[in-house]
Amino acid sequence: MLELKDGVFWVGYVDWDLRSFHGYSTPHGSTYNAYLILDEKPTLIDTVKHYGFEEMFSRIKQLIDPGKIQYIISNHTEMDHSGSIEKLIEYCPNAEVVCSPKGKEGLLKHFKKDWKFKVVKTGDTLNIGKRNLQFFLMPMVHWPDSMATYSGSDSILFPNDAFGQHYASHERFADEVGSDIAIEELEKYYANIILPYGAQVLSALGTFGDIKLDMICTSHGLIWRKKEDIEKIVSLYHKWANYKSNKQVTIIYDTMWHSTEKLATRLYELVDSAGIEVKLINLKLTDHSDAITDIMRSRVILVGSPILNSGVLPQMAGFLTYLRGLKPKNRFGLCFGSYGWSKAGFVEFENYLKNAGIELIDEGRYFQYVPQKGDFDNLADLLPKIKEALEKE
Repeated sequence: MLELKDGVFWVGYVDWDLRSFHGYSTPHGSTYNAYLILDEKPTLIDTVKHYGFEEMFSRIKQLIDPGKIQYIISNHTEMDHSGSIEKLIEYCPNAEVVCSPKGKEGLLKHFKKDWKFKVVKTGDTLNIGKRNLQFFLMPMVHWPDSMATYSGSDSILFPNDAFGQHYASHERFADEVGSDIAIEELEKYYANIILPYGAQVLSALGTFGDIKLDMICTSHGLIWRKKEDIEKIVSLYHKWANYKSNKQVTIIYDTMWHSTEKLATRLYELVDSAGIEVKLINLKLTDHSDAITDIMRSRVILVGSPILNSGVLPQMAGFLTYLRGLKPKNRFGLCFGSYGWSKAGFVEFENYLKNAGIELIDEGRYFQYVPQKGDFDNLADLLPKIKEALEKE
């Protein structure tokens, strides 16, 4: 455990071995952060995934008899945070579970146990002794039940999944690992988990208002405590929630016999030679969750695939389905690829992008079999359209 402020302790679990979270690659593992506040009425904020219970419980026992816990605050019912509540309540059966109205619904459906619930809404407070904890509902950041808890006495916000990252570390604070590393993981987390909920994020940021923040204690990854880091990540959340992007082009492709790869490489050369920031991603070699992070950064997305069995390659189809669920707004794109005897499958290809909310900047560029010099030359007329799209907001 670690004392974050006087009487506020981290008692979570470090998941060093986690490599996938809902299909999102986590090469650095993750943490499930739980926080114990020792006050007149000892309070635990969130728990950990079920297999981390013993480690969390051991940390709690070093600080207090677990039976003395009076409140268990469940900011979010997803099982990576609520998974140990049932086991913990065996040791503190009189504890009240504090949650949002949707949180109660979710916990009842998950555990089928009618615990002692204390349901709260935005603006409600809970006195635990010297502290009054305040609650802010954050529906759809990123579940309907999500909420944040704020300790004004400590100037600590416990926002559950908001501002989190998947990152396992012996260190607990972002500045100890390196703020740049933490922010990179923050961006990936937002792109893959929170991206569809921009309006709800903006609403939550407005609800927090001007509360004093000395620390943001997230449910995953590293804790934010440096003033400049807190200001930066709040600013980034405003940017991402408004679907702002960089003047960057991302070219993402899959290939069968290297024809589509040649087209992707030529497009990269054209964009790069114009002095435009551009990234080339081979989907065979890059996890889709990393590719999504680049798409969130980029204003223009060029997507390439050959045709197989009247459709795009399976890995590309899976990626586009994933992209459609995340729905990045204010993005512009174009499809390209090679085909054998029929290019009918490209209609579905373009529909994937449209259904993901991406505005097509022109008709797709499709070439039969192996592209020739003239085909490459025909790609050059895309450059003015790309530049025009980059100037849009």
